[in-house]
Amino acid sequence: MPPNSYISTPSHDSYDVVIIGGAMMGSAAAWFTAQDPDFDGRILVIDRDPSYEKCSTGHTNSCIRQQFSSALNVRISQFGADFIQNLRRHMGGDPRVPQLKIQNYGYMYLADTEPAAEALRAAHAVQRAEGAETRLMTPEELAAEYPFYATDDLVLGSINTKDEGYWDYMAVFDWWRRQAREKGVEFLADEVTGITRDGARVTGVTLASGQRIACGQLVNASGPRAARTAAMAGIDIPVEPRKRYTWTFSAAQPLSRELPLTVDPSGVHIRQDGADTYMAGAHSHIDPAVDPDDFDMDHGIWMDHVWPAIATRIPQFEAIKVLREWAGHYAMNTFDHNAICGPHPELTNFLFMNGFSGHGLQQAPAMGRGIAEWLVHGRYRTLDLSPFHFERIAAGKPYVESAII
Repeated sequence: MPPNSYISTPSHDSYDVVIIGGAMMGSAAAWFTAQDPDFDGRILVIDRDPSYEKCSTGHTNSCIRQQFSSALNVRISQFGADFIQNLRRHMGGDPRVPQLKIQNYGYMYLADTEPAAEALRAAHAVQRAEGAETRLMTPEELAAEYPFYATDDLVLGSINTKDEGYWDYMAVFDWWRRQAREKGVEFLADEVTGITRDGARVTGVTLASGQRIACGQLVNASGPRAARTAAMAGIDIPVEPRKRYTWTFSAAQPLSRELPLTVDPSGVHIRQDGADTYMAGAHSHIDPAVDPDDFDMDHGIWMDHVWPAIATRIPQFEAIKVLREWAGHYAMNTFDHNAICGPHPELTNFLFMNGFSGHGLQQAPAMGRGIAEWLVHGRYRTLDLSPFHFERIAAGKPYVESAII
């Protein structure tokens, strides 16, 4: 069966684990759970959009970084980098699985004020303590090493070119789904329209087709629709779809070396895409919550904000041509820009994989592993993900991640 093939009718009316959402997070949770030797049950993944046309995964820029402000997020990305670059080994030595590498052009964070520079210094200390090879660069060092940048307004730069850059997310995504199916996981094309509770436990879901499915544990992996899914169980989570715009472009004068994923103080980010093409991303200054089906482009942003910022930072890009453009969504946790994962404190068989605020794709390996550990063993056995649990939201105690793009 092809890796993206979905069934129209489930084989059973009861499953040990039901996962709502079959994109990157849901597939990670399914694969890690199914491959655990201590798991001997049935898994059903339900997705309303098996084409992935309207999910965050389908609109990703597919990059990974270690430059976060919290140590736990650094460790999560370190596992992600190891998983990507040792994919075949992690997938049991399957000779069909490709060998992948990260295109390590790195992330370049640029600060044009002293407070912004101080935030880079604080994050740098966290990253270095976790073994990341982040370097801080003065404007003079930036001009010498990356002469295409305009540096007159800059105070500091931060870059890491080890395990930071582009990676082939589709290969990982496809193989998670392929191996999960081979281990008996079912992927169902349908929509969850209701969640049934019996006191402090979820007992099942109702589908748009009218069928009811009983479950032992339920995982909310529904991306920008996470709050809608949680609300079916009577839970309120601060996750909103936020629109993010992407453009690919060519330049009349391409750069002579790879362009790091440059996070400009303007809020625009640009990076190498192909040999002679580049990618830019941005959002509107207002940045409202949007409908999860809203993928309309705001064409004014390019001319009014993005292109001027690109040409100002890299004067060589004054003459560029847009090749392609699209809009996608962040599943933004408006509380603290960090994931909400793990079990609900009262509805304990309802698990979250939500609110990744733009860094979900790179965190999928560690999050899939952690959720699987909780589903199978009732605890984390590798990275302790409990700082991301729902309790912090209920208590009003944010676990803040400041390195959000």
